[in-house]
Amino acid sequence: MRINRAGITGFMMCFMAIIFGVATNGGIQTIVNFIHLPSFIVTVGGALFAVLITADTFGDFILGIKGFGYALFGGMTNIDGITESIYEMSDLARKEGLLSLEEMGSQLSDSFLAKGISLVVDGSEPDLIRDIMEMEMSHKYDNDKKQIRFWQDLGAYAPAWGMVGTLIGLINMMKTMGSDSSAIGAGMSLALITTLYGSIIANWICIPISRKLEKKSDAEYLVKEIVIEGVLSIQAGENTRIIKEKIRAIVNEENEK
Repeated sequence: MRINRAGITGFMMCFMAIIFGVATNGGIQTIVNFIHLPSFIVTVGGALFAVLITADTFGDFILGIKGFGYALFGGMTNIDGITESIYEMSDLARKEGLLSLEEMGSQLSDSFLAKGISLVVDGSEPDLIRDIMEMEMSHKYDNDKKQIRFWQDLGAYAPAWGMVGTLIGLINMMKTMGSDSSAIGAGMSLALITTLYGSIIANWICIPISRKLEKKSDAEYLVKEIVIEGVLSIQAGENTRIIKEKIRAIVNEENEK
């Protein structure tokens, strides 16, 4: 897996852009004016609990939260490394037989490819190998979709709950206007903070994270398709050149979508 440096850099640069905006409009010391715990709780808590309502289980909810770390720090699948491993095992299997793959298979960093090679070495039928691997691929894809949906929903709910917090602040402000008109400015400022929080959470965190997870999921699905075809081709004793053409066709078909 390769560390996602671009994603991490983009995330930090967004944070710096926010700090820059604050610093150039009153000075860095004014950042305390943008920190208001009740507003944060209303916006973030309300959005999270709204997503929890849509979740089937607490496990799905926790899975969605874990998507944040996976999107930024999970790394990208090294498709070139996996295809090279497939080609090397194809050559080895044709020269020394399928049983010779056992040692090499145990050293693979990709668990999905390692499982496929293990099934081949065990002498499993091709249809059984395909069924097992496609079932695992489908399970992973379903979990990916749950994570993506979590962040999409959170990105949709956060601005709405920010508006809820703003309305709460405005109502309280209106009730005190007659007795203390000097509090109008401060009340308006606090009322708008929740809208700011909702917008930042949606556009800095939720929408980019959901898009990143979607791209990772599509890339991993493509890799798993390649692995399945590669493993079955190795079992069938196909020439490495033929396997390369198959993999190239899968990649080209995906790029054309």
